[in-house]
Amino acid sequence: MPGYKGHLAGGAALGGSTIAAAVYFSYLPKDIWLLAALFSIAVMASLFPDTDTESKGQNFFYSIMALTDVVLIINKYYEWAAILGLFAMLPALGKHRGWTHTWWAMLIVPAPIMILPWIFFREDWMVTLPFYLAAVVGYFSHLLLDREF
Repeated sequence: MPGYKGHLAGGAALGGSTIAAAVYFSYLPKDIWLLAALFSIAVMASLFPDTDTESKGQNFFYSIMALTDVVLIINKYYEWAAILGLFAMLPALGKHRGWTHTWWAMLIVPAPIMILPWIFFREDWMVTLPFYLAAVVGYFSHLLLDREF
């Protein structure tokens, strides 16, 4: 079982190669900010399953989430800051290698990335689909490295 550095590397490798393939086959535009956001989501999602236990990965993940929350609050995106805070706490509701290490969590946990923009802003799901898929790919890399399949 790899540690947080292994999961970061796995998320970066699988996320980066998936994004590169999507650009190559013209599924994604060559927009540096979009690609950076997708890559960041994949890498962060690769750490999510281990946020249910005290670890360096958990500390890194929550440091980034806290920083993101502060930026949202400073920019007066209070609803998004509250949502991020709520979803960041969910792993604490289970035991280590419990629900966070399942294939169904890999598909359900990132779902708010697509659902919430539709609820709040009536954003077309096709706009948020790449962000959802980036999270699923990152999450998948974690489960794959932990040999959960």
